[in-house]
Amino acid sequence: MTTEIHWVVRLMTIGALAVNTACRGPTQSTGAGGPPTQAAVGTAAAVSPIAASATTAGSAPIANASLSASAKPVAAPAPSSTRWTFDGDQVGVLPSGAQAFSGQWAVRAESDAPSPPNALCQTGNADFPAISLDTKAYTDLTLVTRFKPISGRQDQAGGLIFRVQDKDNYYILRANALENNVIFFIYARGSRSQLKAGDAKVGSGTWHELRVDVRGNAFRGFLDGTSVVDTTDDRYKNGGIGLWTKSDSVTCFDDVEVSLP
Repeated sequence: MTTEIHWVVRLMTIGALAVNTACRGPTQSTGAGGPPTQAAVGTAAAVSPIAASATTAGSAPIANASLSASAKPVAAPAPSSTRWTFDGDQVGVLPSGAQAFSGQWAVRAESDAPSPPNALCQTGNADFPAISLDTKAYTDLTLVTRFKPISGRQDQAGGLIFRVQDKDNYYILRANALENNVIFFIYARGSRSQLKAGDAKVGSGTWHELRVDVRGNAFRGFLDGTSVVDTTDDRYKNGGIGLWTKSDSVTCFDDVEVSLP
């Protein structure tokens, strides 16, 4: 073989090897799970048929679309609970936004308040002292308060009212330190009727937690975290929330919270 033919054959062999390598495309390192080698990053030969067709159709590559979607701001969830501690309210008057239906209600300093320094206290004498804290039309809810029955010859009661229509129509969950029970009532057209009662120890001069869970027409009452009484009623579908006492009860309330399920 002449020298000229030898060099032609050698050049053809090198060219064939180069074409074969290009057809195989870039390779990824087979090391211990490391990142791709530089040859596999950012080369035109690494573009996939899917990405190429997306670009041809006038769309952004799929990877870029994913980045754009993840960069969209996510709206913060709406608050699902409201709490009254009465600590920012003026002492000697009603809390901001509250409406007293009956009785004598006022914010006052209480040295042992669960969230010091203030609590909301009822110190008057009426058939059923009650106060509205929120008039929004709540349906399903959990309503909880801390209450302390202080004194009263006829009654030492603390209660929650819910699905309040107006001053004469609502549901009541109340606990009584003189009777040691927890009872659901309905207050309709200014007249109170018992729905269901349960026995529970209610200490006078002691802070307790009273809670009602409302789901549709089903109500469950808790004292100090223990389920005491449950009932059902269909008359009021939704309504506001507030607090309640009875007769000559002197009772203080703190940390009222309504939350949605």
